[in-house]
Amino acid sequence: MGGTEQQAQAQQVQPQRTQQPKQHTQREHQTQRQAQRAAQAPRAPQAPQDPQTPQARWTRATLGGPDRPLDLLTARFDRHRYAPHTHEEFSVGICVLGASCIEYRGGALTVGEGSIVVLAPGEVHTGESAYGTYAYRALYPAPTLLTDGILGGTPHFREPLLHDPELAAALRNAHTELSTCPDPLEAESRVPWLLTALARRHSTARPTSDTVPGAGTIALAVRDRLADELQAPPSLADLAADLGLSRYQLLRAFRTTMGMPPYAWLAQYRVSRARALLDLGGRPAEVAGQVGFADQAHMTRWFGRVLGVTPAAYRTGVRQ
Repeated sequence: MGGTEQQAQAQQVQPQRTQQPKQHTQREHQTQRQAQRAAQAPRAPQAPQDPQTPQARWTRATLGGPDRPLDLLTARFDRHRYAPHTHEEFSVGICVLGASCIEYRGGALTVGEGSIVVLAPGEVHTGESAYGTYAYRALYPAPTLLTDGILGGTPHFREPLLHDPELAAALRNAHTELSTCPDPLEAESRVPWLLTALARRHSTARPTSDTVPGAGTIALAVRDRLADELQAPPSLADLAADLGLSRYQLLRAFRTTMGMPPYAWLAQYRVSRARALLDLGGRPAEVAGQVGFADQAHMTRWFGRVLGVTPAAYRTGVRQ
């Protein structure tokens, strides 16, 4: 477009100017001077925005017994690249958005959404986006957390990139919930069970037998112990040691008999006890501690799962 034509179009959109000089009042002059001083004043420097700043959050779950705490990472990156590094523990990652590229064992892995990647302790690896934004959840379990339920010690994963939608969803859900409410019994019931499933399904190790002699008797003994000590329940590792079992055997016996893991049974038992106290006029914040929930939010979460309402709504409904 030529310069003359551009000038003609610009003139068409400009407002018409009056030929009469404008009479400025004293207030308008003062306003103009203030605006000029504000424009000339030095501006505070703005903090630079770094699009490569990692967005990561670390949390920790306690598993009870002799186990070291389990570190959990929630991460979302754009262009961040990890330097080559290793971990003392296994790294079990679940991609939840986009895709990452990991250099591992002399090759490159492209980990897409829904995939699981298992990196062995001591193995050098990197990590970066394959394209655009990617996000993942990662667990860092000690090798001993993967040895229950298999034979031969620490498992070996010949294929680090796994496609197991059911297990990926279960690991992701457990990671999310334990990151926000790290109940020790829940962590100990869910994480070792899922990690054992990971090793049994995808490593080269042979699984142990699923048959637990006297499973019914074992489950009832664990149930009674949890009910008696609901405010400070023993760890599953301690319960298993007292019964001469591995933690996996105890979990297998309990789930087979009761139809749910120990933490879920205890949570529902706590809800039942809480209902009785709310019926008597107890306040939800007080009742939560009396039946062993971590706090009122923890109790509210389980009331919703079991009864479909909050504790306050339940209390109001039954007292009308």
